[in-house]
Amino acid sequence: MVIYADNNATTCVAPEVTEAMRPYWEQCYFNPSSMYPPAAEAAEGIQKARNHIATAWRVSDAREILFTSCATESNNHVIFGCANANPRRKHILTTTVEHPAVLEVCREMERRGYRVTYLPVDRQGRLNRVDFVRALEPRETLLVTIMHANNETGVIFPISELARITKETDSGILFHTDATQSVSKVPISLSANGCGGVRVEDFRYVDFLSCSGHKFHAPKGVGLLYIRKGSPIRPFFIGGHQEGGRRGGTENVPYIVGIAKALEVAQATHEEDVARLKRLQTYFESELTTRIADVEINGQETARMPNTTNISCHFVEGESILYELSEYGICASSGSACTSGSLEPSHVLRAMHVPFTAIHGSTRFSFSRYTTESEVERILEVFPKIIARLRHASPFSRENRKNAST
Repeated sequence: MVIYADNNATTCVAPEVTEAMRPYWEQCYFNPSSMYPPAAEAAEGIQKARNHIATAWRVSDAREILFTSCATESNNHVIFGCANANPRRKHILTTTVEHPAVLEVCREMERRGYRVTYLPVDRQGRLNRVDFVRALEPRETLLVTIMHANNETGVIFPISELARITKETDSGILFHTDATQSVSKVPISLSANGCGGVRVEDFRYVDFLSCSGHKFHAPKGVGLLYIRKGSPIRPFFIGGHQEGGRRGGTENVPYIVGIAKALEVAQATHEEDVARLKRLQTYFESELTTRIADVEINGQETARMPNTTNISCHFVEGESILYELSEYGICASSGSACTSGSLEPSHVLRAMHVPFTAIHGSTRFSFSRYTTESEVERILEVFPKIIARLRHASPFSRENRKNAST
Protein backbone atom coordinates (compact mmCIF):
# COMPACT_ATOMS: atom_id res chain seq x y z
CA MET A 1 0.00 0.00 0.00
CA VAL A 2 1.27 3.48 -0.90
CA ILE A 3 0.90 6.26 1.65
CA TYR A 4 1.09 9.55 -0.21
CA ALA A 5 2.35 12.45 1.94
CA ASP A 6 3.76 14.72 -0.75
CA ASN A 7 0.73 16.77 -1.75
CA ASN A 8 2.73 20.00 -2.06
CA ALA A 9 4.43 18.36 -5.05
CA THR A 10 1.17 17.28 -6.69
CA THR A 11 -2.24 15.90 -5.80
CA CYS A 12 -4.48 13.19 -7.18
CA VAL A 13 -7.24 14.35 -9.47
CA ALA A 14 -10.55 14.50 -7.59
CA PRO A 15 -13.21 12.13 -8.96
CA GLU A 16 -15.62 15.05 -9.41
CA VAL A 17 -13.00 16.74 -11.57
CA THR A 18 -12.49 13.67 -13.74
CA GLU A 19 -16.23 13.44 -14.35
CA ALA A 20 -16.49 17.12 -15.21
CA MET A 21 -13.71 16.80 -17.78
CA ARG A 22 -14.91 13.57 -19.40
CA PRO A 23 -17.48 15.07 -21.82
CA TYR A 24 -14.84 17.43 -23.23
CA TRP A 25 -12.74 14.44 -24.27
CA GLU A 26 -15.48 12.17 -25.51
CA GLN A 27 -18.29 14.33 -26.95
CA CYS A 28 -17.42 18.03 -26.89
CA TYR A 29 -13.85 17.70 -28.17
CA PHE A 30 -14.08 20.53 -30.69
CA ASN A 31 -11.65 23.42 -31.05
CA PRO A 32 -13.36 26.30 -29.19
CA SER A 33 -12.15 28.76 -31.84
CA SER A 34 -13.96 26.99 -34.68
CA MET A 35 -17.03 28.63 -36.20
CA TYR A 36 -19.43 25.69 -36.49
CA PRO A 37 -22.15 25.30 -33.82
CA PRO A 38 -20.77 22.23 -31.97
CA ALA A 39 -17.58 24.16 -31.17
CA ALA A 40 -19.62 26.81 -29.38
CA GLU A 41 -20.26 24.31 -26.58
CA ALA A 42 -16.52 23.97 -25.97
CA ALA A 43 -16.15 27.75 -25.93
CA GLU A 44 -19.04 27.95 -23.50
CA GLY A 45 -17.29 25.46 -21.21
CA ILE A 46 -14.28 27.77 -21.07
CA GLN A 47 -16.42 30.80 -20.33
CA LYS A 48 -18.32 29.03 -17.56
CA ALA A 49 -15.02 28.01 -15.99
CA ARG A 50 -13.70 31.56 -16.21
CA ASN A 51 -16.87 32.95 -14.65
CA HIS A 52 -16.76 30.45 -11.80
CA ILE A 53 -13.14 31.25 -10.92
CA ALA A 54 -13.87 34.98 -11.10
CA THR A 55 -16.75 34.50 -8.67
CA ALA A 56 -14.65 32.35 -6.33
CA TRP A 57 -11.91 34.99 -6.20
CA ARG A 58 -14.40 37.90 -6.12
CA VAL A 59 -13.11 39.31 -9.38
CA SER A 60 -15.40 41.91 -10.92
CA ASP A 61 -14.48 41.15 -14.54
CA ALA A 62 -14.01 37.52 -15.58
CA ARG A 63 -11.72 38.66 -18.40
CA GLU A 64 -9.07 39.26 -15.73
CA ILE A 65 -8.71 35.45 -15.43
CA LEU A 66 -6.19 33.92 -17.85
CA PHE A 67 -5.74 30.16 -18.35
CA THR A 68 -2.14 28.93 -18.63
CA SER A 69 -0.34 25.59 -18.49
CA CYS A 70 0.99 25.96 -14.93
CA ALA A 71 2.24 28.45 -12.34
CA THR A 72 5.72 28.39 -13.87
CA GLU A 73 4.32 29.77 -17.11
CA SER A 74 2.21 32.28 -15.20
CA ASN A 75 5.23 33.50 -13.22
CA ASN A 76 7.31 33.84 -16.38
CA HIS A 77 4.45 35.71 -18.04
CA VAL A 78 4.27 38.23 -15.20
CA ILE A 79 7.98 38.95 -14.79
CA PHE A 80 8.92 39.08 -18.47
CA GLY A 81 5.63 40.68 -19.48
CA CYS A 82 5.91 43.48 -16.93
CA ALA A 83 9.51 44.17 -17.91
CA ASN A 84 8.60 44.41 -21.59
CA ALA A 85 5.72 46.79 -20.86
CA ASN A 86 7.66 49.03 -18.44
CA PRO A 87 11.19 49.40 -19.85
CA ARG A 88 12.14 52.42 -17.73
CA ARG A 89 11.92 50.62 -14.39
CA LYS A 90 14.85 48.29 -13.72
CA HIS A 91 14.41 47.03 -10.14
CA ILE A 92 12.64 43.86 -8.95
CA LEU A 93 11.97 42.91 -5.33
CA THR A 94 11.54 39.30 -4.21
CA THR A 95 12.67 36.94 -1.41
CA THR A 96 15.37 34.35 -0.93
CA VAL A 97 12.80 31.58 -0.43
CA GLU A 98 10.77 31.82 -3.63
CA HIS A 99 10.11 28.82 -5.85
CA PRO A 100 12.68 28.35 -8.66
CA ALA A 101 9.92 29.39 -11.09
CA VAL A 102 10.44 32.91 -9.73
CA LEU A 103 14.07 32.82 -8.58
CA GLU A 104 15.46 31.54 -11.87
CA VAL A 105 13.52 34.14 -13.84
CA CYS A 106 14.85 36.86 -11.54
CA ARG A 107 18.39 35.65 -12.14
CA GLU A 108 17.73 35.82 -15.87
CA MET A 109 16.51 39.39 -15.40
CA GLU A 110 19.80 40.20 -13.66
CA ARG A 111 21.66 38.87 -16.69
CA ARG A 112 19.58 41.29 -18.75
CA GLY A 113 20.70 44.26 -16.68
CA TYR A 114 17.98 44.46 -14.01
CA ARG A 115 18.71 44.88 -10.31
CA VAL A 116 17.02 42.30 -8.10
CA THR A 117 16.75 42.60 -4.31
CA TYR A 118 16.38 39.24 -2.54
CA LEU A 119 14.88 39.85 0.90
CA PRO A 120 16.12 37.53 3.66
CA VAL A 121 13.94 35.64 6.13
CA ASP A 122 14.46 34.78 9.80
CA ARG A 123 14.77 31.36 11.42
CA GLN A 124 10.98 30.90 11.20
CA GLY A 125 10.88 31.89 7.54
CA ARG A 126 9.36 35.34 8.18
CA LEU A 127 10.07 38.56 6.32
CA ASN A 128 11.15 41.68 8.15
CA ARG A 129 8.64 44.41 7.24
CA VAL A 130 11.19 47.16 7.85
CA ASP A 131 13.55 45.51 5.35
CA PHE A 132 10.67 45.28 2.89
CA VAL A 133 9.77 48.96 3.13
CA ARG A 134 13.41 50.02 2.80
CA ALA A 135 13.86 47.86 -0.29
CA LEU A 136 11.05 49.56 -2.23
CA GLU A 137 12.39 52.19 -4.62
CA PRO A 138 9.76 54.69 -5.81
CA ARG A 139 9.94 55.32 -9.57
CA GLU A 140 12.57 52.57 -9.89
CA THR A 141 10.97 49.35 -8.65
CA LEU A 142 9.14 47.59 -11.47
CA LEU A 143 7.69 44.59 -9.65
CA VAL A 144 7.37 42.98 -6.26
CA THR A 145 6.98 39.20 -6.56
CA ILE A 146 6.48 37.32 -3.29
CA MET A 147 4.80 33.95 -2.78
CA HIS A 148 1.76 33.66 -0.55
CA ALA A 149 2.77 30.38 1.10
CA ASN A 150 6.12 28.63 0.89
CA ASN A 151 6.08 25.27 -0.85
CA GLU A 152 8.65 23.67 1.47
CA THR A 153 7.63 24.94 4.90
CA GLY A 154 4.07 26.17 4.39
CA VAL A 155 5.00 29.54 5.96
CA ILE A 156 2.49 32.23 4.95
CA PHE A 157 3.59 35.72 3.98
CA PRO A 158 1.32 38.71 4.80
CA ILE A 159 0.55 39.47 1.15
CA SER A 160 -2.40 41.72 1.96
CA GLU A 161 -0.21 44.06 4.00
CA LEU A 162 2.82 43.89 1.70
CA ALA A 163 0.73 44.73 -1.37
CA ARG A 164 -0.94 47.64 0.44
CA ILE A 165 2.41 49.05 1.57
CA THR A 166 3.73 48.73 -1.98
CA LYS A 167 0.87 50.71 -3.48
CA GLU A 168 1.03 53.35 -0.75
CA THR A 169 4.75 53.77 -1.44
CA ASP A 170 4.33 54.06 -5.22
CA SER A 171 1.14 53.14 -7.05
CA GLY A 172 3.22 52.46 -10.15
CA ILE A 173 4.97 49.46 -8.58
CA LEU A 174 3.29 46.23 -9.70
CA PHE A 175 2.64 43.44 -7.20
CA HIS A 176 2.59 39.71 -7.98
CA THR A 177 2.05 36.73 -5.71
CA ASP A 178 2.53 33.07 -6.52
CA ALA A 179 -0.36 31.52 -4.59
CA THR A 180 0.21 27.96 -5.80
CA GLN A 181 0.31 26.43 -2.32
CA SER A 182 -2.52 28.49 -0.82
CA VAL A 183 -5.23 28.54 -3.49
CA SER A 184 -8.10 26.29 -2.31
CA LYS A 185 -6.84 26.39 1.31
CA VAL A 186 -7.17 30.15 1.93
CA PRO A 187 -10.19 32.08 0.58
CA ILE A 188 -9.11 35.26 -1.18
CA SER A 189 -10.79 38.38 -2.49
CA LEU A 190 -9.20 40.31 -5.34
CA SER A 191 -11.87 42.98 -5.02
CA ALA A 192 -12.33 45.77 -2.50
CA ASN A 193 -15.87 44.61 -1.89
CA GLY A 194 -17.98 41.51 -2.15
CA CYS A 195 -16.56 39.61 0.81
CA GLY A 196 -20.07 39.06 2.11
CA GLY A 197 -19.03 38.71 5.73
CA VAL A 198 -16.84 35.68 4.96
CA ARG A 199 -13.30 35.86 6.35
CA VAL A 200 -10.98 36.10 3.36
CA GLU A 201 -7.50 37.35 2.51
CA ASP A 202 -7.88 40.88 1.14
CA PHE A 203 -5.86 40.91 -2.08
CA ARG A 204 -7.37 44.10 -3.50
CA TYR A 205 -3.87 45.60 -3.99
CA VAL A 206 -2.49 42.53 -5.80
CA ASP A 207 -2.04 43.07 -9.55
CA PHE A 208 -1.14 39.50 -10.53
CA LEU A 209 -1.79 36.10 -8.94
CA SER A 210 -0.65 32.74 -10.28
CA CYS A 211 -1.25 29.10 -9.39
CA SER A 212 -1.19 25.53 -10.72
CA GLY A 213 -4.23 23.27 -10.74
CA HIS A 214 -2.41 20.09 -9.81
CA LYS A 215 -1.81 21.38 -6.29
CA PHE A 216 -5.55 21.23 -5.51
CA HIS A 217 -6.81 18.07 -7.23
CA ALA A 218 -6.99 19.31 -10.82
CA PRO A 219 -4.79 17.68 -13.48
CA LYS A 220 -1.20 18.59 -14.21
CA GLY A 221 -0.81 20.95 -17.14
CA VAL A 222 -3.27 23.71 -16.32
CA GLY A 223 -2.78 26.91 -14.36
CA LEU A 224 -4.29 30.29 -13.71
CA LEU A 225 -3.08 33.86 -13.92
CA TYR A 226 -5.06 36.79 -12.58
CA ILE A 227 -4.21 40.07 -14.35
CA ARG A 228 -5.87 43.13 -12.87
CA LYS A 229 -7.51 45.26 -15.55
CA GLY A 230 -5.27 48.11 -16.63
CA SER A 231 -2.03 46.52 -15.40
CA PRO A 232 0.76 47.15 -17.94
CA ILE A 233 1.92 43.73 -19.18
CA ARG A 234 2.81 42.20 -22.54
CA PRO A 235 1.80 38.69 -23.71
CA PHE A 236 4.24 35.86 -23.05
CA PHE A 237 2.92 33.39 -25.66
CA ILE A 238 2.47 35.09 -29.03
CA GLY A 239 0.85 33.54 -32.05
CA GLY A 240 -2.91 33.44 -31.65
CA HIS A 241 -6.02 35.35 -30.68
CA GLN A 242 -6.93 33.07 -27.76
CA GLU A 243 -7.49 34.44 -24.24
CA GLY A 244 -8.30 37.85 -25.66
CA GLY A 245 -4.97 37.97 -27.47
CA ARG A 246 -3.03 37.60 -24.21
CA ARG A 247 -1.95 33.95 -24.67
CA GLY A 248 -1.69 32.32 -28.07
CA GLY A 249 -2.44 28.61 -28.42
CA THR A 250 -5.52 26.40 -28.61
CA GLU A 251 -7.15 26.19 -25.19
CA ASN A 252 -6.97 22.95 -23.22
CA VAL A 253 -10.73 22.76 -22.72
CA PRO A 254 -10.98 19.62 -20.52
CA TYR A 255 -8.30 20.86 -18.14
CA ILE A 256 -9.77 24.37 -17.98
CA VAL A 257 -13.12 22.83 -17.03
CA GLY A 258 -11.25 20.62 -14.55
CA ILE A 259 -9.42 23.41 -12.71
CA ALA A 260 -12.68 25.32 -12.26
CA LYS A 261 -14.38 22.20 -10.91
CA ALA A 262 -11.48 21.54 -8.53
CA LEU A 263 -11.80 25.05 -7.13
CA GLU A 264 -15.55 24.58 -6.77
CA VAL A 265 -15.07 21.33 -4.82
CA ALA A 266 -12.41 22.95 -2.63
CA GLN A 267 -14.77 25.83 -1.81
CA ALA A 268 -17.59 23.50 -0.89
CA THR A 269 -15.47 21.52 1.59
CA HIS A 270 -13.06 24.28 2.65
CA GLU A 271 -13.96 24.76 6.30
CA GLU A 272 -14.21 21.04 6.99
CA ASP A 273 -10.96 20.26 5.14
CA VAL A 274 -8.92 23.01 6.81
CA ALA A 275 -10.17 22.15 10.30
CA ARG A 276 -9.37 18.48 9.79
CA LEU A 277 -5.94 19.14 8.29
CA LYS A 278 -5.07 21.47 11.16
CA ARG A 279 -6.02 18.77 13.69
CA LEU A 280 -3.88 16.24 11.83
CA GLN A 281 -0.95 18.66 11.64
CA THR A 282 -1.11 19.52 15.35
CA TYR A 283 -1.29 15.87 16.36
CA PHE A 284 1.38 14.78 13.89
CA GLU A 285 3.90 17.39 14.97
CA SER A 286 3.24 16.86 18.66
CA GLU A 287 3.86 13.14 18.29
CA LEU A 288 6.97 13.60 16.17
CA THR A 289 8.61 15.94 18.67
CA THR A 290 7.66 13.60 21.52
CA ARG A 291 8.94 10.42 19.88
CA ILE A 292 12.14 11.81 18.29
CA ALA A 293 14.89 13.79 20.05
CA ASP A 294 16.85 16.58 18.39
CA VAL A 295 14.23 17.64 15.87
CA GLU A 296 12.85 21.01 14.78
CA ILE A 297 9.62 21.85 12.99
CA ASN A 298 10.62 24.55 10.52
CA GLY A 299 8.34 27.58 10.65
CA GLN A 300 6.40 26.24 13.63
CA GLU A 301 6.24 29.61 15.40
CA THR A 302 4.52 31.51 12.59
CA ALA A 303 1.45 31.18 10.38
CA ARG A 304 1.63 28.14 8.09
CA MET A 305 -0.51 26.11 5.74
CA PRO A 306 -2.45 23.51 7.74
CA ASN A 307 -1.30 20.61 5.56
CA THR A 308 2.49 21.09 5.64
CA THR A 309 5.10 19.86 8.12
CA ASN A 310 8.80 20.36 7.43
CA ILE A 311 10.85 18.57 10.08
CA SER A 312 14.62 18.75 10.49
CA CYS A 313 16.23 15.78 12.20
CA HIS A 314 19.75 16.42 13.41
CA PHE A 315 22.62 14.06 12.57
CA VAL A 316 20.95 12.20 9.66
CA GLU A 317 20.87 12.61 5.89
CA GLY A 318 17.65 13.38 4.01
CA GLU A 319 18.25 11.15 1.00
CA SER A 320 18.57 8.13 3.28
CA ILE A 321 15.37 9.13 5.09
CA LEU A 322 13.42 9.26 1.83
CA TYR A 323 14.86 5.94 0.67
CA GLU A 324 13.89 4.27 3.95
CA LEU A 325 10.39 5.80 3.83
CA SER A 326 9.92 4.52 0.28
CA GLU A 327 10.78 1.01 1.47
CA TYR A 328 7.66 1.26 3.65
CA GLY A 329 5.60 2.65 0.75
CA ILE A 330 5.59 6.19 2.17
CA CYS A 331 6.01 9.09 -0.28
CA ALA A 332 7.48 12.28 1.18
CA SER A 333 9.95 14.91 0.05
CA SER A 334 13.10 16.70 1.09
CA GLY A 335 11.81 19.96 -0.39
CA SER A 336 10.54 21.19 -3.73
CA ALA A 337 9.77 18.46 -6.25
CA CYS A 338 11.27 20.70 -8.94
CA THR A 339 14.70 20.43 -7.31
CA SER A 340 14.52 16.95 -5.78
CA GLY A 341 17.17 15.68 -8.20
CA SER A 342 19.78 17.87 -6.52
CA LEU A 343 21.91 16.79 -3.58
CA GLU A 344 22.31 20.41 -2.50
CA PRO A 345 20.48 21.37 0.70
CA SER A 346 17.26 23.30 0.28
CA HIS A 347 17.74 26.98 -0.55
CA VAL A 348 14.70 27.71 1.62
CA LEU A 349 16.18 26.05 4.68
CA ARG A 350 19.56 27.67 4.04
CA ALA A 351 17.83 31.04 3.94
CA MET A 352 16.14 30.17 7.26
CA HIS A 353 19.53 29.37 8.81
CA VAL A 354 18.66 25.79 9.68
CA PRO A 355 21.74 24.37 11.48
CA PHE A 356 24.24 22.38 9.43
CA THR A 357 23.58 19.28 11.53
CA ALA A 358 19.90 19.36 10.53
CA ILE A 359 19.61 20.89 7.09
CA HIS A 360 20.49 17.66 5.28
CA GLY A 361 18.07 15.72 7.46
CA SER A 362 14.94 17.69 6.61
CA THR A 363 11.77 16.00 5.40
CA ARG A 364 8.54 17.56 4.19
CA PHE A 365 5.24 15.81 4.80
CA SER A 366 2.24 17.42 3.08
CA PHE A 367 -1.29 16.09 3.44
CA SER A 368 -4.55 16.57 1.54
CA ARG A 369 -8.27 16.12 2.09
CA TYR A 370 -7.78 12.45 1.19
CA THR A 371 -5.12 11.76 3.83
CA THR A 372 -6.49 9.42 6.50
CA GLU A 373 -5.80 9.21 10.21
CA SER A 374 -4.55 5.65 9.78
CA GLU A 375 -1.98 6.84 7.22
CA VAL A 376 -0.71 9.46 9.65
CA GLU A 377 -0.46 6.83 12.39
CA ARG A 378 1.54 4.59 10.07
CA ILE A 379 4.01 7.40 9.35
CA LEU A 380 4.33 8.03 13.10
CA GLU A 381 5.03 4.34 13.62
CA VAL A 382 7.69 4.13 10.92
CA PHE A 383 9.44 7.51 10.86
CA PRO A 384 10.92 7.50 14.40
CA LYS A 385 12.33 4.01 13.79
CA ILE A 386 13.98 5.18 10.59
CA ILE A 387 15.57 8.16 12.32
CA ALA A 388 16.81 6.00 15.20
CA ARG A 389 18.33 3.48 12.80
CA LEU A 390 20.04 6.10 10.68
CA ARG A 391 21.40 7.93 13.72
CA HIS A 392 22.81 4.70 15.09
CA ALA A 393 24.79 4.31 11.87
CA SER A 394 25.79 7.97 11.59
CA PRO A 395 29.23 9.08 12.85
CA PHE A 396 27.73 12.53 13.44
CA SER A 397 25.10 11.49 16.00
CA ARG A 398 25.49 12.65 19.58
CA GLU A 399 25.80 9.07 20.82
CA ASN A 400 28.52 8.09 18.34
CA ARG A 401 30.44 11.33 18.82
CA LYS A 402 30.34 10.75 22.57
CA ASN A 403 31.59 7.17 22.19
CA ALA A 404 34.37 8.31 19.88
CA SER A 405 35.63 10.83 22.44
CA THR A 406 35.84 8.31 25.31
